[in-house]
Amino acid sequence: MSPVVSEILRSGFIINSSLRRRTHLVQSFSVVFLYCGNSNSNSSGSTQHQLMDQRKRKRMESNRESARRSRMRKQKHIDDLVGQITELKKDNNQILTSINFTTHRYLNIEAENSVLRAQMTELSQRLDSLNDILHYLNREGIEYTPDCFTNPFNVPYLNQQPPIMASAHIFQY
Repeated sequence: MSPVVSEILRSGFIINSSLRRRTHLVQSFSVVFLYCGNSNSNSSGSTQHQLMDQRKRKRMESNRESARRSRMRKQKHIDDLVGQITELKKDNNQILTSINFTTHRYLNIEAENSVLRAQMTELSQRLDSLNDILHYLNREGIEYTPDCFTNPFNVPYLNQQPPIMASAHIFQY
């Protein structure tokens, strides 16, 4: 056995069991066996050597092409992600604008509702007061005429009683 083959065999037992090392070992064996097996003819060895160089170049070219495709896929993926980011930012801005507009409308409507509630409370109190007045007038037997509220000097009970007079001794200091 030649010293090169024995060295490769010895190193093969020491090599780690990873795939790369095994592949390297197989390639080394192939080169050695081709070299040793065809050492008879010089032209055949050179042809084998050229064949191995051609295979190596082809493999390297294939690896480069594979790496180029991988880089292109990675770049396309990054471009897609950047496009998604742009779309999501645009959608986010539209949603924020919509939220701000809706919040503004809500605050305006809430203020309008507060005013309407206050007006309703005031009108309800007025209605209660007017109902109390009508109840009092009906209880006292005073005849109600629609004109008595619009013309306060034409109220029947004012004409029947003596007028209230102010006197100077009311204001004692």
